[in-house]
Amino acid sequence: MWMLLLLLLLALPARAQDLMGHGGPVRALALLPGGTLASAGFDAAIIWWDPGAGRALHVARWHGGAVNALAALPDGSLASAGEDGRIALWPAGGADGPRQVLQAAGASVAALAAAPDGSLAAGSWDGSVRRFAVDGSGRLLGSQDGPVTALAWRSDGVLLSAGQDGLVRAWEADGPVTVAQRGLPRTALAALPDGGFADGGTDGRILLGALTLVAGDRPVVALATAPGLLAAATAGGAVSLWSLPEGRLLHRLDGPAVPVWSLAFAADAATLWTAGQDRRIRRWQVASGAALGPLAPEPRAADAPAAAAFRACAACHAVSAEAPPLAGPSLHHLFGRRMGSLPGYGYSPRLARGDVTWSPATVAQLFTEGPDVMLPGTRMPVQRLQDPDDLAALLGYLEQATR
Repeated sequence: MWMLLLLLLLALPARAQDLMGHGGPVRALALLPGGTLASAGFDAAIIWWDPGAGRALHVARWHGGAVNALAALPDGSLASAGEDGRIALWPAGGADGPRQVLQAAGASVAALAAAPDGSLAAGSWDGSVRRFAVDGSGRLLGSQDGPVTALAWRSDGVLLSAGQDGLVRAWEADGPVTVAQRGLPRTALAALPDGGFADGGTDGRILLGALTLVAGDRPVVALATAPGLLAAATAGGAVSLWSLPEGRLLHRLDGPAVPVWSLAFAADAATLWTAGQDRRIRRWQVASGAALGPLAPEPRAADAPAAAAFRACAACHAVSAEAPPLAGPSLHHLFGRRMGSLPGYGYSPRLARGDVTWSPATVAQLFTEGPDVMLPGTRMPVQRLQDPDDLAALLGYLEQATR
C-alpha cells in the first residue's frame, strides 16, 4: 500500500512551473566536492549546477528512464542510477556520456551510497544490495524482502540498508545483520557521526536510537545530515530541521505542500537544498529556516507574465547575445535558425543533423510532442506544454526576447 501511495503522489499536478532546468519532479540531489550541485529526476536528466551563480553548467540525458539516485564520489565525480537498472559514473563537471557504466542486474535502482574510499553501493527494487569497488567490479551482497529504498555508510565503514520489509540491516563482512525491525516500511536512512543511524518510515516518524521524531503525517522520503544537524522531508511536502544528538526541532520550513523527494546540505552546513514534485530546487538558511529563493533567478517583472512560460528553460538557455554561456545553446536569433548550427556548441548527434529550422510552428511542435518524441536522442530534458495559453505565451516571449 505504501508503494501505491507514493505512485499516486507522483501523479499529483505540479504547482507553478517556475524552476528552470528540469521537466519533471526532481528525485535526487548531490553536493560534489568543490561546491557543484547535481540534480536528477523523472525527466531522465542530470544537471550540474553552479549554485553561487544560479546557472546550469551541464545537462546530460543518458539514462533510459527516471533517474532515482545520485551519489557524490570523493574524486569529484558523480554516480547516477535509475529505473533502467544502470549505474553511470560521470567525470567531474559532467559530460555527454558516462566514463563508466555499472550493471545492477537490470532492476530499477532506488538508492546509491558512496563510501569514503570511493566504493559504491546500490539498492534495487528487486531487493538486491550490491557493492562496487573503485575499479568497477561488483558483487551481490544479498537481498531484502522487497524493494531497498535507502542506503548509508556507517562511520565504521559498514553499509546499512533499509526497505519495504521494515528492516534496517548492516552488511557485515560475514553477512547481513538485522539492526532494527520497525514493523512499517522504511523509506529513508541516514548514518550519524557517532556511529548510529536515523531511519524514517511511512508513518512520518524518524527513529534515532531511543528518540522518535515526528516529521509529519506522510511518509518520510529523504534524510540528510551535517555536523549537529538532521534534515527530513516528507511526501506531504513538510521539511524539518533538527539538532543532534538531542533531536530538538529547530525549524519547520515553509515548503511547497507537494512531495519533497531530496535534500542536500551545503559543505558549510549553512544552506539546505530541497527539491521535489514541483521541479523547483529551493535553498534555505539553516540558522533561521528562512527561504533564500530558488536556485536560479525568476524572470524580470518587466517580462511577466509571458516570461513565466520560459522559466523551465532559463537555467539552460540564454536569450540575449550578451548573456554568459549556459548548459544549452543560446536562443538569440532562434527563429529562422537551423537546428544544431550555433558555432562552438557541442550538440547531440540528433540535433547536429540540422534537419529542422526553428520557427513558431516547430517550437510549438517541440513542446507539444516533447523533445523525446520529436527529436529522440536529444539531451534536452522532457518538457511539454499542454495548455494552449502557456504555449502561446512562450512563443510570444521567444519572438520578442530572442530578436
